Amino acid sequence: MIRTKTTRTRQEKNQPETFESAMQAYESSLLRYATRILGDTNTAQDIVQDTFIKLFKAWNNGQHPKVNLKGWLYRVTHNQAVDHIRRESRLRVLHEEQAETLEADPSPPSPSGTLSRKDTLATVLTYVQELAEMEQMVVLLRLQEGMSYKDIGNVIGRTEGSVGSTLHYAVKKLAGKLKQAGIVEGGSA
Repeated sequence: MIRTKTTRTRQEKNQPETFESAMQAYESSLLRYATRILGDTNTAQDIVQDTFIKLFKAWNNGQHPKVNLKGWLYRVTHNQAVDHIRRESRLRVLHEEQAETLEADPSPPSPSGTLSRKDTLATVLTYVQELAEMEQMVVLLRLQEGMSYKDIGNVIGRTEGSVGSTLHYAVKKLAGKLKQAGIVEGGSA
């Protein structure tokens, strides 16, 4: 089949028609994703804003992705978040050293459930941030954004099988850390 400029593929038909509709469709999910990576809503807003500025420039030049816009937006957001983290690496090292000092004298949480839901969530998110970059991305895209393995694969450039394997090992690591911290009960990880 020869495509003309007016014929759109099925994947293109699922893409937003205008920049404004793309922004409306993806802004909140990108903000959640960036916030989980960065741990800071204000910085995440800046990252997402920069992502949409890139999209706007591409849109005006006719260079925006016509297929898999969602994957493109998540990839740009992720790359910008990682770049920000690298720029702020000196501060991050200081925070990690401070966290290690606090871990040296922890007050162990009770497995009986005395931690509040907010404290438990904060602990889980801390452990997610300790995962390798690829594991973090897969966990957040799957659990926070509810993406399928196929969609995650498109965002990170991996196969569905690789996504499943990465997610499996990341969840296994998290479970082990949560058991050690006494947040969840169970056998050895």
